[in-house]
Amino acid sequence: MRRIAFSLLLLSVFSPALAAQEWTRFRGPNGAGASEATTIPASWGEDDYNWKTRLPGVGHSSPVLWGDKIFLLSADPDTATRYVLCVSADSGKVLWQREYPGVPHHLHVRSSYASCTPAVDAERIYVAWSDPEHTLLRSLDHQGNEVWSVDFGPWVSQHGFGTSPILYDDLVILGNSQEPSKRGDNATPKESFIVAVEKGTGKIRWRTDRQIDTTSYSVPCVRKNEKGEDELVFLTTAEGFFALDPKTGRENWSLKSFKMRTVSSPVIVGDLVFGTCGSGGGGNYVVAMRPGPQPEIVYEVKKEAPYVPTPVATDDGRLILWSDKGIVTCIDAATGKPVWQKRVGGVGYSGSPVRVGDKVYCVDEAGVVVVLSAGKTFEELGRMDLKEECRATPAVADGRMYLRTVSHLYSIGGKKQ
Repeated sequence: MRRIAFSLLLLSVFSPALAAQEWTRFRGPNGAGASEATTIPASWGEDDYNWKTRLPGVGHSSPVLWGDKIFLLSADPDTATRYVLCVSADSGKVLWQREYPGVPHHLHVRSSYASCTPAVDAERIYVAWSDPEHTLLRSLDHQGNEVWSVDFGPWVSQHGFGTSPILYDDLVILGNSQEPSKRGDNATPKESFIVAVEKGTGKIRWRTDRQIDTTSYSVPCVRKNEKGEDELVFLTTAEGFFALDPKTGRENWSLKSFKMRTVSSPVIVGDLVFGTCGSGGGGNYVVAMRPGPQPEIVYEVKKEAPYVPTPVATDDGRLILWSDKGIVTCIDAATGKPVWQKRVGGVGYSGSPVRVGDKVYCVDEAGVVVVLSAGKTFEELGRMDLKEECRATPAVADGRMYLRTVSHLYSIGGKKQ
């Protein structure tokens, strides 16, 4: 009993610091898009924001946090100059910005020159972007000084760069899924690949070549496999689901699963992994698969399925599928059986939902935040208008939520309701 009390005391002492580090990559811990914070309101007014900050340029990069610092990307839409930004989580003040000249090139109408979400640890941040001749991965310290930069060469896509790095032990891991070039010159990539570099130096530890098809934007998550070992789980159009040993890049298993483009990232619920695919013209569907030495597809969800938004799980084994067109479906993750479905409207969704305790938040492309209950029955809890285009995913850390529109950053929550 005394040992339990002591453990609880330690938890109470250190939990604020631990909570502050919980959103250090795209969609937070292991890409699950989930937080157990209890201090984010279900609805709010203009006077409830902790602060609102204007950002230079525009972008869809989602915020990440370490301690009292927020990191994200923005860019000049005309010159493609990238801005690496550090913002105070307490005040919203831009503490510093680092500028990198760019080369204007074609982007999808829903893309930007700053669509990558950074990764961050106690010492450095890690950012990525590309143009037709360069694929760049850079590391900066928390004061904005560049530590290293690696150029992986040409990158080909009709839509623009959009994947994000993650950290695993002492490695930075970046997916590089490309499509065949139509230019016919020496810049044509011979393959897509996934690469791991050392966090401290940028030196390549391993690189594994992958099939080239249509560009995929999946950001991997980490799964504990049947041997009790970690593996990186990816999605691509060409190869479906596959898992790599994070220490070596060796493939553990793969399962071709998709007939359309993959944009979202994998989500693990129980013993299943979920991925989505689709197109701007529809036909989207969700695949639930069981990973392992003999991977198998368990079921598919084809009605009102998401294409771009990544699903989010509840803490009791359900999965929330938030479609691009604003139809939200709750299913039992183990069986695929529908629990509820409801149209919530909006002008379209490119960011992904996040679950915060018993609530789910998602922002439409016009900047309207929709809040739903994560329960077993549908209930809309709030709807707030940020009044600016938004294609980013919210971040939650230290009891606050951070919402990024194309040119502003908001902070909400942090006080007990």
